[in-house]
Amino acid sequence: MADIAHPPMEQLQDLEYCIDSNPPWAETILLGFQNYILMLGTSVMVPSILVPLMGGTDGDKARVIQTLLFVAGINTLLQALFGTRLPAVVGGSYAYVISILYIINDSSLQRISEPHVRFIHTMRAIQGALIVASSIQIILGYSQLWGLFSRFFSPLGMAPVVGLVGLGLFQRGFPAVGNCVEIGIPMLLLVIGLSQYLKHVRPLRDLPIFERFPVLFCVSIIWIYAVILTASGAYHNKPAITQVSCRTDKANLVSTAPWFKFPYPLQWGPPTFAVGHSVAMMSAVLVSMVESTGAYKAASRLAIATPPPAYVLSRGIGWQGIGIMLDGLFGTGTGSTVSVENVGLLGLTRVGSRRVVQISAGFMIFFSILGKFGAVFASIPFPIYAALYCVLFGLVGSVGLSFLQFTNMNSMRNLIITGLSLFLGISIPQFFNEYQTVHGGLVRTNAGWFNAFLNTLFSSPPTVGLIVAVFLDNTLEVEKAMKDRGMPWWVKFRTFRGDNRNEEFYTLPFNLNRFFPPT
Repeated sequence: MADIAHPPMEQLQDLEYCIDSNPPWAETILLGFQNYILMLGTSVMVPSILVPLMGGTDGDKARVIQTLLFVAGINTLLQALFGTRLPAVVGGSYAYVISILYIINDSSLQRISEPHVRFIHTMRAIQGALIVASSIQIILGYSQLWGLFSRFFSPLGMAPVVGLVGLGLFQRGFPAVGNCVEIGIPMLLLVIGLSQYLKHVRPLRDLPIFERFPVLFCVSIIWIYAVILTASGAYHNKPAITQVSCRTDKANLVSTAPWFKFPYPLQWGPPTFAVGHSVAMMSAVLVSMVESTGAYKAASRLAIATPPPAYVLSRGIGWQGIGIMLDGLFGTGTGSTVSVENVGLLGLTRVGSRRVVQISAGFMIFFSILGKFGAVFASIPFPIYAALYCVLFGLVGSVGLSFLQFTNMNSMRNLIITGLSLFLGISIPQFFNEYQTVHGGLVRTNAGWFNAFLNTLFSSPPTVGLIVAVFLDNTLEVEKAMKDRGMPWWVKFRTFRGDNRNEEFYTLPFNLNRFFPPT
């Protein structure tokens, strides 16, 4: 048995750089640019879905994407400096789509006949809802209530939640690759080949370039291939979905983006406020909070840091709430959450450095201001990103499951909780999403805000997984199963002073802990 035993390990051992160690500056800048390229997928896709439904033009879409990237850069810097201090990119989120669709379809907005006027009024309504709903995370974060609730977490409860943060995004993986197989499948094979099979090839001294920069290499090669296919007329007379997914010139971003545009607060006009819109948006903010909590746990493991204690987790959620308020003030068209794909990239490149993410935030701000240059990168076809998501989301999911090593998986209680949480966490959101596509949502009462609230909550795999896992884990034979749940290992990470390493990883910069001491 000794030959096959693998003792639990608090920190991953085969990463090159941890949260506080930094690669050489040239490598750091390239890694930061790679993070920027990766986060463009969601940053472009969400406005591309929502802006046309709001009545916006291609020019409006380009401005919204610029604004989203600009605010994402600010939020990422705030989170890396003053929030959890983990190497996590904060960007636009799909979690807000159902709530935003409710606002878009509001009868008072739909009655506006002129499309651009409707777009402006809808954007202002979304801004108002985001500003009000952001108070949820600000209050739960800075009051430490979310930290207090995290006392109910355990390795057994967190494993399905973090796992579903990655695995629950399967619809954005191969189904999107299948929309353009001639681009998506070569991309998927290439990224696996370079990052795994050729990771030890080092043509430049001691730098494993294929392992360190797989996104830059693979995206460049397949993007050029896609440009050649588009220019050669391969997609003439093809169905609309194929043209949108495969062509490199279909988004019209380069032609409509301004050369220089500095996003500023209230650029669309003063926000408008409605109780129904705000309540509907609050569900998305709650979902964002759960998903970000799981992503922070994964990021800490991939950055060779300790799990963020309750105080740090609350601090991060509070700053994320401020980030959502900035989304509302600037008018990004959606709210923010931690980018799961960028968390996965920490593991794929084996670089968990905080500085890399801070540099990537600089790229987001820089290219959002220089619109034309940013639009060139934003025109990368989405199936290229979807192929990357297959690898990166799967990696984050497996990081979540790695928390099970601290539990007793020979316990039938633990097997039932883990299996039920994972299964319902995938099955229930899939059921809700099918109704959302066909019927506009499973919950259909006369109160639209109520429909959007419940449909948003139960369409989120990590949220459903958290509800099931935490409830079962804290009600089934709790006292007898303390050791089986992994609590002897977990309990020291509940408080900031519980582990000496917390101070190294999570202390605020500029000696700010003197003014904001950990509680």
